[in-house]
Amino acid sequence: MAAQTQRATQDRHVPVLLERCVELLAPALQHEGAVFVDGTLGMGGHTEAVLRACPQARAVGIDRDPQALALASERLAPFGDRFIPVHDVSDDLPATLAEVGPGGPLADAVLFDLGVSSLQLDELDRGFAYRADAPLDMRMDQSVPGTAADVLNTYDARDLVRILRDYGEERFARPIARAIVRRREQEPFTTSGPLVELLHDVVPAASQRSGGHPAKRTFQALRIEVNAELSTWRTGLGEALRSLATGGRIAVLSYHSLEDRITKQGLVAGSTSSAPPDLPVELPEHQPWLRLLTRGAERAGPQEQESNPRSASVRLRAAERLRATPDQPTRPTREETQPR
Repeated sequence: MAAQTQRATQDRHVPVLLERCVELLAPALQHEGAVFVDGTLGMGGHTEAVLRACPQARAVGIDRDPQALALASERLAPFGDRFIPVHDVSDDLPATLAEVGPGGPLADAVLFDLGVSSLQLDELDRGFAYRADAPLDMRMDQSVPGTAADVLNTYDARDLVRILRDYGEERFARPIARAIVRRREQEPFTTSGPLVELLHDVVPAASQRSGGHPAKRTFQALRIEVNAELSTWRTGLGEALRSLATGGRIAVLSYHSLEDRITKQGLVAGSTSSAPPDLPVELPEHQPWLRLLTRGAERAGPQEQESNPRSASVRLRAAERLRATPDQPTRPTREETQPR
C-alpha cells in the first residue's frame, strides 16, 4: 500500500526546476549533520531529490496543508529519521527549527516553492480551480476559519476592489466587485460555478480572448487573501534568511510577480552594502551578507514548459549567506546537542 501511495503521489506532481534547485542547494549540504528545510513541502518531490543527492543531510519538511503533509510523509518514509514532517506555516522558521531541527535553530539550505500546489489544484473539492463547480473554499489549511465564500459574501465593495486589484492585478476590479455585491444580495456565493459565470459576463470579451480565462485573476486574488499568502511570505522570507547558517543557501520558486517582487527585494537588500555613500571605508557590519546565485530570475526552459505547463510562469532566485548578522540565533555546539 505504501508503495502504491508513493507512486500515486509522484504521478500527481512534477517538481518544477528540480535539477536546478538541487544544483543550487547541494553545495551547502555536503557535510555531516547538514540540515535542509523545505518550507513548502507539498508532495515532497524536491525534498526527495535533495535527500538522494545529499546523503549526509537531514530534511525538515513544513506544510500548512495536512493532506499534502500526509502524502509527502508516505513518499519520504524510506528515508527514515532523515525526514522530519512539520504541520505549520513557515513564517517563524528559527522557532520551528529550535523545536524540531536536528541542528538547532539554523539551517544549511532552505527551499520555498510558493503558491498553490498541484494537489490543491487537482482536488476539485478544495475550490482552488475554476474548471468545475465546487465549494468556494481555497484554504490551504482547512482546520482554520475563513473561506473564499466568506470573502465574497462579507467584504464590502471597496475591500473586494482592493484584493482583486492588488492580489489579482485585475483591470476590471471595480465592475467585478459591484457585480459580486449585487449577486450576493440575491443569493450568497457557495460554489465556484456562479462566480465563474459572473466573471464571464463582466470581463469584456476582448480581454477574455487576449488575457486568458476571465476567472484566473479573481481566483488568484481570493486564494491569496484567504491564506494571507503575501504577508506570510514577507515575514517568512525574513525569518528564513535569519535562520540560514553562514555558507547556507536559499532558493525560492515564485509563480506570480507579487511573490517574486518580495523575494527579489529581500535577496537584493541582503546582497547590497548598507554603508552610507560618503563613508570612506566600508565597515564590516555594512558589507553584504548575501551573495546572489542567480542573475535575476531564472525561468524553466522550453522543454520543461512543454512537458509541465505549470512551470511556464516560474521565477527562480537563490542566494548564499556570506556572514552572520546580529539578529541571528546561534547554532548549538556538538556538546550541547548530545543527550545527557
